[in-house]
Amino acid sequence: MPQWYVVHTQPNNELKAVHHLQRQGFEIYLPKFLKRRNHARRTDWVATPLFQRYLFVKIDLEKARWRAIRSTIGVSALVCRGDTPAPLPAMIIDEIRAREDETGMVSLSSSEQFCKGQKVQIVSGAFCDQVGLFEFTSSYERAVVLLQLLGRQVRAQVPLAAVDAYA
Repeated sequence: MPQWYVVHTQPNNELKAVHHLQRQGFEIYLPKFLKRRNHARRTDWVATPLFQRYLFVKIDLEKARWRAIRSTIGVSALVCRGDTPAPLPAMIIDEIRAREDETGMVSLSSSEQFCKGQKVQIVSGAFCDQVGLFEFTSSYERAVVLLQLLGRQVRAQVPLAAVDAYA
């Protein structure tokens, strides 16, 4: 019976591993999300693997030549328990796929809670009780907020959970 297994890839070679594993006939799943990238005064969004250096492969250990995965270009190892690959519960893959949008990208936040320019209050941490303007949600569940500190606007990154709508 086919099950999902975890493949550990070489650094920044997830796409190369996907290509070569698919050429061998394996079913592959590489979840991606849109990551904000600032470069040379430009901001853009790039598709990035959700789990750096990891992807998922669906195989039937009794029928497939799974040992070939270890020597595939771009692959470091197959995550094993002892000498046999460690199966991953199918519900984990189902939950990740359920968070994908129509473009196939995984949404990291359950929903966009705030609009740009909305007044928000920080409810915990170093900036507790400060009121500012919401800018955007960055990677890793963090909010960028403009705060008025020492007579000027300062951009601060705080955990998204520490931000609440200002009443």
